[in-house]
Amino acid sequence: MIRFSIFGIPVLVHPFFWITLALIGGALGANSPSAILGVCLFLLAGFISILVHELGHALTARKFGAHSEIVLQAFGGYAAYSGVRLTRPQSFMVTAAGPAVQILLGIVLFVLIPQLPEMSPFGVYFLRTLMGISIFWALLNLLPVLPLDGGRMLDSILGPERIRVTLWITIIVASLLAVIALKTTGSILLPIFMGMFAWQGWQALRQHR
Repeated sequence: MIRFSIFGIPVLVHPFFWITLALIGGALGANSPSAILGVCLFLLAGFISILVHELGHALTARKFGAHSEIVLQAFGGYAAYSGVRLTRPQSFMVTAAGPAVQILLGIVLFVLIPQLPEMSPFGVYFLRTLMGISIFWALLNLLPVLPLDGGRMLDSILGPERIRVTLWITIIVASLLAVIALKTTGSILLPIFMGMFAWQGWQALRQHR
């Protein structure tokens, strides 16, 4: 495991974070030095983008008096908070800050890349990959599906007394996306995750009868 701090926020990176990111980046098909370099650049871009996302959560929570730490693990990460009970508006802002800063990073890169002087193909690949991951990851997390950021934001808006509404939205949206992704993409990863989120939502719904 890798441990470090950034802006005073402790960060823990599990080995499976790198393994899953490498698999997504095409490590199994990397059979040349240039392909291996491409996977390494994908790893770096994914690490930076997801870390920026979690820093958005952690730094915003710290502004509200919480102690924050970041954990990067398989298929993403999370920011943990302790020491203070956040209000619903505060919780919404903390949750929204992650995808917000990631989208901002993507927009900045979208504007900046065409203005840069001529670069090596690998430099261009890195910046475009960083932009693509940032925008995709932010939009994915904004889906109104628990436990994604969008689902947590919806939960902050509706409140605990309407948790069944939030869970039904989670089940319906996740189920639809699982079916659509299965039929329109060549990847089974997104359908599996959406199916898992739908199942978790259904199990939680049964506990809130």
